[in-house]
Amino acid sequence: MSDRYHDHAPPVERAVVVDPDLGHHATGTERRYEESRLEEACGLALALDLEIVGETTARVRKINPATLFGQGKVEEIKALSDSVDATLVVVNGVLTPIQQRNLEKDLGRKVVDRTGLILEIFGRRARTREGKLQVELARLEYERSRLVRTWTHLERQRASGTTGGPGETQIELDRRMIADRIKLLKEELDEVRRTRALHRSARKKVPYPIVALVGYTNAGKSTLFNRLTRAEVFAKDLLFATLDTTLRTLKLPNGRSAILSDTVGFISDLPHELVAAFRATLEEVVEADLILHVRDVANPETEAQKADVEEVLKTILPELDQGRMIEVWNKIDLMDEEAKDVLYARATTAREANRPLPVSAVSGEGLDALLSQVAQLVDAAGEEMDIVLDPHRGDVLAFLYQNGRVLDRHDDETGRVHLRVKLSDQAYGRYEKLVSHS
Repeated sequence: MSDRYHDHAPPVERAVVVDPDLGHHATGTERRYEESRLEEACGLALALDLEIVGETTARVRKINPATLFGQGKVEEIKALSDSVDATLVVVNGVLTPIQQRNLEKDLGRKVVDRTGLILEIFGRRARTREGKLQVELARLEYERSRLVRTWTHLERQRASGTTGGPGETQIELDRRMIADRIKLLKEELDEVRRTRALHRSARKKVPYPIVALVGYTNAGKSTLFNRLTRAEVFAKDLLFATLDTTLRTLKLPNGRSAILSDTVGFISDLPHELVAAFRATLEEVVEADLILHVRDVANPETEAQKADVEEVLKTILPELDQGRMIEVWNKIDLMDEEAKDVLYARATTAREANRPLPVSAVSGEGLDALLSQVAQLVDAAGEEMDIVLDPHRGDVLAFLYQNGRVLDRHDDETGRVHLRVKLSDQAYGRYEKLVSHS
């Protein structure tokens, strides 16, 4: 186990991490290299400050509907857990409510699956009101199907009214309470989204294009965000270090400015509850003029991670224009010179709409080229138009040079300025307001 597993806060529970090797049953995460799957599962556990006291890969030749694993494998996991005095077993896969309940009974300790682990991480990290609401909604959707495991008082009965009546089980009451809470959360989220829409509408009046960072969790997005904007967003070698969207001003080499957005990291087999619940958070990506897909090219799973990110993006941007996306090949500082040379050669010959850019958010290598590419694509966006200004409109002229791309200019004998300018929708709206208020 890597030494970096011990660099975090004091553990609260002793955990054994089990990665199911599903073989031909595998989908998503399970198709990856065995070592990488187990390392990612340990990373998720460490994000909750769990002490990893044991880890193993369990081959599943035939899925047992009752416990996922065969009885022999369950006994092996129990023996391992007993030998290291584990209080928790983490299963790096999706368990049905029945499988989770049976495993807890057979293993004699708490069991959490991949979905539950990710939900718990999101619950601890969410800081904004919207983020907290989204996490609670996702957790309730998840727990609603697991009441048989969660509650210990389900066998009791309650009368449904003062006259007695047939009564209803505690589980029915709990499900009804959860359903009521889910309805309330959705109403609150709708209100938050309306507020976000107003903020987004207000931001469109500012002539700054929006550039969104997306990428697999721990790909280095927040480190890159901090380097480009000189911000101090929490960035650590930790899965899901960033959850809530952060916005900062990005200065471009052509003198223009953009708004840079850092979004939640993606992960393989992201719980469907979270994909739906965090759709509003990812709306920053939907509204972006340019998307930077940050990849950890030093990771052997980089291609699989790319596929995971693209799969989620398709759910929120089904008609994504590849012309507004740049692949940022990050963490080249972790590669030796020979590997970097190969990477640069691949980037040069790549056939993507926008050539990938190798960079290091840590050392700064390649960032000048990245900013130049961003500025070029931002300039390329927008509509071309002809504008004629009176000689005294120096304020409008300065605005157009700063917030648009001046393609041609000539001054006539009267001093009037004739311009051919390309402006984004945001810049044009601000230009109209500037002209009408003068």
